Order: sequence, then structure tokens, then C-alpha cells
Amino acid sequence: MKRASLVIKDIQNDVYNKILNDIYVDSSLIPHQKERYIQAIEKFISLYGDKDIEVYSTPGRSEVCGNHTDHQHGEVLAAAINLDIIAIVAYHDSHIKILSDDYDIHAIEIDDLKKKEEELETSEGLIRGVCARYLELGYKIGGFEAYMTSEVLQGSGLSSSAAFEVIVGTVLSGLYNQMSIDPVTIAQVGQYSENVYFGKPCGLMDQCACSVGSLIHIDFKDNNHPIVEKVDVDFSQFEHSLCIVDVHASHADLTDDYASIPFEMKKVAEFFGKEFLRDVNEKDFYNQLPEVRKATNDRAVLRTIHLFEENKRVQKAVQALKENNFDVFKNTVKASGQSSFKYLQNIYSNHDTDNQAVSIAIALSEELLKEYGVCRVHGGGFAGTIQAFVKDEFVETYKKEIEKYFGEGSCHILKVRKYGGMKVL
Repeated sequence: MKRASLVIKDIQNDVYNKILNDIYVDSSLIPHQKERYIQAIEKFISLYGDKDIEVYSTPGRSEVCGNHTDHQHGEVLAAAINLDIIAIVAYHDSHIKILSDDYDIHAIEIDDLKKKEEELETSEGLIRGVCARYLELGYKIGGFEAYMTSEVLQGSGLSSSAAFEVIVGTVLSGLYNQMSIDPVTIAQVGQYSENVYFGKPCGLMDQCACSVGSLIHIDFKDNNHPIVEKVDVDFSQFEHSLCIVDVHASHADLTDDYASIPFEMKKVAEFFGKEFLRDVNEKDFYNQLPEVRKATNDRAVLRTIHLFEENKRVQKAVQALKENNFDVFKNTVKASGQSSFKYLQNIYSNHDTDNQAVSIAIALSEELLKEYGVCRVHGGGFAGTIQAFVKDEFVETYKKEIEKYFGEGSCHILKVRKYGGMKVL
């Protein structure tokens, strides 16, 4: 630990430039990140005084391949990105007190970790849940004071809530457990907190990607014990950037559209006496397809075909990256997007065919990119964002052109970050 004011001086004197460049991948971001860190530390000092501090970071995430597979115990490829939450932290004897940007989170007393109904869907509930689960698992916990600031975009499918859970878990790992808690454990604790104390039945993909870092392949066949594999490649060598384009379409009234996907997939699974499609034999499905159509519906059949093929695509994409074959990887990502459009059908709502912003974003991107990249729907679909892997030499052109249609600031140029939750200094 070092006095907060001294850390500011070190940042100003370029002491941490190397680690910042390592974290954020893009050297052009260093001046911005230096100023961001300085402002965050100054805010901490104004709140808590010039104390000895540590600084932590947790990235957001992007789903790369495996669209709507996790709820059927399928496979997913996800990536940590170079947008993050940073936390300026100091020890405290008895409570956890966090100010997150301008949001003042009520202090959590570490000797009172019982679930509270009034904290459902709150940050307080998430913090309390992480602490409670750590104690259950035999880890040490304790108090701290923190100022956090986030660049993980809310409502963009980049998992701001998972990043928050993971950074709380990472801070506790650093302050009280010598950074010894395994990243997958931190992710599972975050999921537990979100499921039990926050009240949202989420999967584990988001937390794992935020905690582990880089690209990770997750197999949810045994959902209680998912297999998490870090795909250990230096993504920067491929000279591509990850772009997320916000199409500015409303998520309102889409609950039924989202819910229809797992509902219809499970109807097909039930035809074969299974709970999830992952447990259905693919050959049996095709052999009995006429009967399945009669028992369910054609869209359910198409969505099932997507699921079977998407699991294979995840495996193909992972293998391509391991072999440094980026062309195969890109073609697989493109095929994932095409399958989402044709078979999964989560690009626009059938209840509102007049509004197809995601479809337009994909059409425009394909016309713009040609040999310079590929694109697909990002995340849940129907609204929100699309994803594009774009050659670095063409990124600025793509950003300029796509923002003509969706507005200034709608295209976010990202890099895949090799670090998950971490102590920066």
C-alpha cells in the first residue's frame, strides 16, 4: 500500500505507464487512463482522506460465440474487454463503504451478512452476498472503504453488474486473502450473490469472463460444475479490434421475445424426456423431426438446429484461436451471426416488425466491412447492440461511417484484455 497523494505523483511521473498499457492494450488510451486514475484517487481523498490505498480493476465482457446456448447447458466463448471498473481502496475495521461514481451505496456491516428482502436488486445486496458466500467457503473477509468508477457501459450487454460483483470479490481477495482466491471461485461467488441476494437467476458466463480475463471457453454441461478454459492467446497479434455498436433500440416490451427462446428449446427437450437440449441426441432429433414439428412448432425446431450447430461453432472458434487461425475464427463468428438471424430469430421482434434496428446495423456493417471484418448480433438480441471484429487499419473508417446512421458515440472501439479481476497497484 502507498499513500494516495504519493500514488498520484507516481502516475503523473509515468511510473505506471507500462502496467496501464498492459491492461488497456491500446497505448493511445494511456493519457486518458492516467487522468481517470488521478481523478478517482482525488475523489477517494475527498471522501476518506489521504490514506494508504490499493487500486483494483475488473473488465466488462463480450460474448463472442455461443448465442443463447448457456440456458440449455451449452458452450460459450466470451472475452474480457478493455472497459473496466476501477476501485480505489483502503482498509476499514468494521464495514464496507463504497461510493460508485455518483451512487452512494449504504455501508455494509461485516458482522451482519444475512439476506435482507429490502436489498433485493440492489448493490448493497450484491456486496452482502459476496461477503456471506466467502465466509461459507472459509475465506477471510473484512471492511474497506472504496471509490469506484466504471467505463463498462450499462445496458449494452457488456455486463456491468457482473463486473461489480467480481471487483468486490477481487478486493476482498487482495486485502484479506493475499490474492489467493481462484478467479473461477470469485465468479461463482458473484453468481451466488446475484442469484440469492440480488434475486436474479443469471448464469455464470458473465462473471467468469470478467474474473478470468482474456478469452474463455465455458462448457455448461454440468451447470453446477462448469468447465472453464482460458484460451491463452495474445489477441493483439491478430490486429483486429472489437467494436460494439449501440443501435439505440428500446428493450421495452421484449420480455416475451427473450423468454420464448428457452421456452421453445425446452419444449423440444421435453419431447425427448430431457430438461435441456444439451442432453438431447442430435441424431434422434433429426430422425424424429416430423414428430417434433407436430408436438412443438417450426420456430422451436429452427432454434434447436441453431443450438446444436452453435455448440459446434464455439468449439471450432476456440480451436481456431489456439491454432492462430484468425480467418477461421472470423468465419465462425460470422456463421454464428447468420444462424442467429435465420434460425434463432433474435434479431427483431415478431410483434414489432416495423422496427428492425439490429437488422439494419448488420446490413450496413456487412456492406461497410466486406473483407475488413465480420459482424453479428451481440448478446440477447432483438434490440441493444451488434458486435464486429474489424481490422485495425479500418476501424476509424468503420466507426465514422456507422455513426452516420446511429449517432456520434454509438460505436465503441474495444480490445480484448488479457487480465480479469486484478490488483493494479
